[in-house]
Amino acid sequence: MRTRSAAAFLAALLAAAALLLAPAAPAAAHNTLQAATPAQDARLTAAPTTVTLRFLQQLDPEFTTIVLSDAGQRRIPTGAPAVDGATGTITVDQPLTNGTYTVAYRVVSADGHPVQGSYRFTVADPAATVAPNTPAAATPGGPTEVSAAGDGDDGPPAVLLAAGAVLVVAVAGAALLLFRRRRSS
Repeated sequence: MRTRSAAAFLAALLAAAALLLAPAAPAAAHNTLQAATPAQDARLTAAPTTVTLRFLQQLDPEFTTIVLSDAGQRRIPTGAPAVDGATGTITVDQPLTNGTYTVAYRVVSADGHPVQGSYRFTVADPAATVAPNTPAAATPGGPTEVSAAGDGDDGPPAVLLAAGAVLVVAVAGAALLLFRRRRSS
Protein backbone atom coordinates (compact mmCIF):
# COMPACT_ATOMS: atom_id res chain seq x y z
CA MET A 1 0.00 0.00 0.00
CA ARG A 2 2.80 2.39 0.89
CA THR A 3 4.57 1.62 -2.37
CA ARG A 4 1.47 2.55 -4.38
CA SER A 5 0.94 5.82 -2.53
CA ALA A 6 4.62 6.75 -2.87
CA ALA A 7 4.51 5.89 -6.58
CA ALA A 8 1.32 7.96 -7.01
CA PHE A 9 2.91 10.85 -5.14
CA LEU A 10 6.03 10.63 -7.30
CA ALA A 11 3.94 10.50 -10.49
CA ALA A 12 1.93 13.55 -9.42
CA LEU A 13 5.13 15.38 -8.53
CA LEU A 14 6.72 14.62 -11.89
CA ALA A 15 3.55 15.71 -13.72
CA ALA A 16 3.58 19.02 -11.84
CA ALA A 17 7.26 19.46 -12.64
CA ALA A 18 6.61 18.80 -16.34
CA LEU A 19 3.96 21.54 -16.34
CA LEU A 20 6.45 23.97 -14.82
CA LEU A 21 9.06 23.21 -17.47
CA ALA A 22 6.72 23.29 -20.46
CA PRO A 23 7.57 26.38 -22.51
CA ALA A 24 4.97 29.09 -22.42
CA ALA A 25 3.21 29.51 -25.74
CA PRO A 26 2.98 33.07 -27.04
CA ALA A 27 -0.41 34.64 -26.58
CA ALA A 28 -2.57 34.01 -29.61
CA ALA A 29 -4.05 37.50 -29.44
CA HIS A 30 -0.75 39.35 -30.00
CA ASN A 31 -0.34 41.06 -33.33
CA THR A 32 2.58 40.07 -35.54
CA LEU A 33 4.30 41.75 -38.46
CA GLN A 34 3.63 39.57 -41.52
CA ALA A 35 5.27 41.52 -44.35
CA ALA A 36 7.09 44.78 -44.95
CA THR A 37 7.96 46.91 -47.98
CA PRO A 38 10.87 47.58 -48.07
CA ALA A 39 11.62 44.18 -46.55
CA GLN A 40 13.92 43.50 -43.62
CA ASP A 41 17.60 43.65 -44.67
CA ALA A 42 16.63 44.72 -48.21
CA ARG A 43 19.32 46.42 -50.28
CA LEU A 44 17.51 48.86 -52.57
CA THR A 45 18.95 50.45 -55.70
CA ALA A 46 16.28 53.18 -55.53
CA ALA A 47 15.07 55.01 -52.44
CA PRO A 48 11.50 54.13 -51.40
CA THR A 49 8.85 56.84 -51.15
CA THR A 50 6.65 54.80 -48.79
CA VAL A 51 7.05 52.17 -46.08
CA THR A 52 4.25 49.64 -45.75
CA LEU A 53 3.81 47.15 -42.89
CA ARG A 54 1.21 44.36 -42.99
CA PHE A 55 0.22 42.75 -39.69
CA LEU A 56 -1.71 39.63 -38.74
CA GLN A 57 -4.56 41.61 -37.14
CA GLN A 58 -6.40 44.80 -37.94
CA LEU A 59 -4.66 47.96 -36.74
CA ASP A 60 -6.18 50.75 -34.66
CA PRO A 61 -5.19 54.05 -36.33
CA GLU A 62 -5.05 55.81 -32.94
CA PHE A 63 -2.46 53.36 -31.61
CA THR A 64 -0.30 52.76 -34.70
CA THR A 65 3.14 54.34 -34.86
CA ILE A 66 5.66 53.83 -37.68
CA VAL A 67 8.94 55.77 -37.54
CA LEU A 68 11.79 55.91 -40.05
CA SER A 69 15.29 56.90 -38.88
CA ASP A 70 18.76 57.03 -40.41
CA ALA A 71 21.96 55.36 -39.25
CA GLY A 72 22.55 58.21 -36.78
CA GLN A 73 19.10 57.56 -35.22
CA ARG A 74 17.76 60.86 -36.61
CA ARG A 75 14.08 60.72 -37.51
CA ILE A 76 13.28 61.06 -41.18
CA PRO A 77 10.23 63.27 -41.85
CA THR A 78 7.24 61.14 -42.86
CA GLY A 79 3.49 61.46 -43.05
CA ALA A 80 1.29 60.03 -40.30
CA PRO A 81 0.57 56.31 -40.67
CA ALA A 82 -2.33 55.63 -43.02
CA VAL A 83 -4.12 52.52 -41.72
CA ASP A 84 -6.18 50.23 -43.93
CA GLY A 85 -7.26 47.09 -42.05
CA ALA A 86 -4.09 45.23 -41.07
CA THR A 87 -1.80 47.46 -43.14
CA GLY A 88 -0.04 50.66 -42.09
CA THR A 89 1.77 52.91 -44.58
CA ILE A 90 3.87 56.03 -44.14
CA THR A 91 5.02 58.32 -46.95
CA VAL A 92 8.61 59.57 -46.91
CA ASP A 93 8.58 63.38 -47.11
CA GLN A 94 12.12 63.83 -48.44
CA PRO A 95 14.32 61.83 -50.81
CA LEU A 96 16.45 59.29 -48.96
CA THR A 97 20.20 59.33 -49.59
CA ASN A 98 22.36 56.22 -49.64
CA GLY A 99 22.68 54.62 -46.22
CA THR A 100 21.05 52.32 -43.72
CA TYR A 101 17.60 53.11 -42.36
CA THR A 102 15.58 51.68 -39.49
CA VAL A 103 11.83 51.21 -39.53
CA ALA A 104 10.40 51.06 -36.01
CA TYR A 105 6.78 50.29 -35.26
CA ARG A 106 4.45 50.09 -32.30
CA VAL A 107 0.90 48.77 -32.62
CA VAL A 108 -1.70 47.48 -30.19
CA SER A 109 -3.03 43.91 -30.37
CA ALA A 110 -6.69 43.00 -30.15
CA ASP A 111 -6.10 42.10 -26.48
CA GLY A 112 -4.69 45.59 -25.79
CA HIS A 113 -1.06 44.38 -25.57
CA PRO A 114 1.40 46.78 -27.26
CA VAL A 115 3.67 45.13 -29.83
CA GLN A 116 6.78 46.85 -31.09
CA GLY A 117 9.73 45.99 -33.26
CA SER A 118 12.14 47.34 -35.81
CA TYR A 119 14.18 46.29 -38.78
CA ARG A 120 16.71 47.80 -41.17
CA PHE A 121 17.06 48.24 -44.89
CA THR A 122 19.75 49.87 -47.00
CA VAL A 123 19.54 52.32 -49.89
CA ALA A 124 22.43 51.84 -52.31
CA ASP A 125 21.46 53.91 -55.35
CA PRO A 126 24.54 54.26 -57.55
CA ALA A 127 23.29 57.64 -58.81
CA ALA A 128 22.45 59.06 -55.35
CA THR A 129 24.62 60.88 -52.85
CA VAL A 130 26.05 59.03 -49.88
CA ALA A 131 24.62 59.70 -46.42
CA PRO A 132 27.06 60.23 -43.56
CA ASN A 133 28.01 56.83 -42.18
CA THR A 134 27.23 57.46 -38.52
CA PRO A 135 27.19 54.35 -36.33
CA ALA A 136 23.77 53.49 -34.96
CA ALA A 137 24.26 54.40 -31.31
CA ALA A 138 21.58 53.64 -28.78
CA THR A 139 19.64 56.75 -27.96
CA PRO A 140 17.00 57.12 -25.26
CA GLY A 141 13.60 56.56 -26.77
CA GLY A 142 15.11 55.34 -30.05
CA PRO A 143 13.94 52.19 -31.76
CA THR A 144 15.14 48.91 -30.36
CA GLU A 145 16.40 46.07 -32.52
CA VAL A 146 13.75 43.38 -32.60
CA SER A 147 13.10 40.82 -35.29
CA ALA A 148 10.52 42.05 -37.73
CA ALA A 149 8.82 38.67 -37.63
CA GLY A 150 8.07 38.91 -33.92
CA ASP A 151 7.04 41.17 -31.16
CA GLY A 152 10.04 40.62 -28.90
CA ASP A 153 7.97 38.44 -26.60
CA ASP A 154 9.88 35.16 -26.91
CA GLY A 155 8.55 33.39 -23.83
CA PRO A 156 10.08 33.01 -20.39
CA PRO A 157 13.68 34.07 -19.80
CA ALA A 158 16.34 31.36 -19.70
CA VAL A 159 17.01 32.09 -16.00
CA LEU A 160 13.40 31.25 -15.18
CA LEU A 161 13.60 27.99 -17.13
CA ALA A 162 16.88 27.05 -15.41
CA ALA A 163 15.40 27.78 -11.97
CA GLY A 164 12.41 25.58 -12.82
CA ALA A 165 14.72 22.76 -13.90
CA VAL A 166 16.70 22.99 -10.64
CA LEU A 167 13.45 22.94 -8.67
CA VAL A 168 12.21 19.86 -10.53
CA VAL A 169 15.47 17.98 -9.93
CA ALA A 170 15.44 18.90 -6.23
CA VAL A 171 11.82 17.84 -5.76
CA ALA A 172 12.31 14.62 -7.71
CA GLY A 173 15.41 13.81 -5.65
CA ALA A 174 13.56 14.44 -2.39
CA ALA A 175 10.64 12.28 -3.56
CA LEU A 176 12.99 9.46 -4.53
CA LEU A 177 14.75 9.64 -1.15
CA LEU A 178 11.38 9.58 0.64
CA PHE A 179 10.27 6.63 -1.49
CA ARG A 180 13.46 4.65 -0.66
CA ARG A 181 13.17 5.38 3.08
CA ARG A 182 9.55 4.25 3.21
CA ARG A 183 10.34 1.17 1.17
CA SER A 184 13.21 0.12 3.49
CA SER A 185 11.07 0.44 6.64
